[in-house]
Amino acid sequence: MTEELPAPDNLKLLENIEVKLTVEVGGTKITIRDLLKLNEGSVVELERLAGEHLDIYVNGTLLAKGEVVLVGERLGIRFTEIVSPEQRLRNL
Repeated sequence: MTEELPAPDNLKLLENIEVKLTVEVGGTKITIRDLLKLNEGSVVELERLAGEHLDIYVNGTLLAKGEVVLVGERLGIRFTEIVSPEQRLRNL
């Protein structure tokens, strides 16, 4: 794990604000007809290749790419690429 740098005083006010972190495995488009046919054991193919990095969003904005890791008996996400601030602004 990387060492945290001290936050400037004006950012200290923001440190305890909670945000929603979401990891997107993939997605696909499906008709309602096909959706209604799904049941336990159904498989839906996603528009993402096996081994491709996952998208990590903070409050709906793409922040990074990552991969799934095992942390003890839980799943975690390892950040592999941080989206530049310029790219994040373009995604808004």
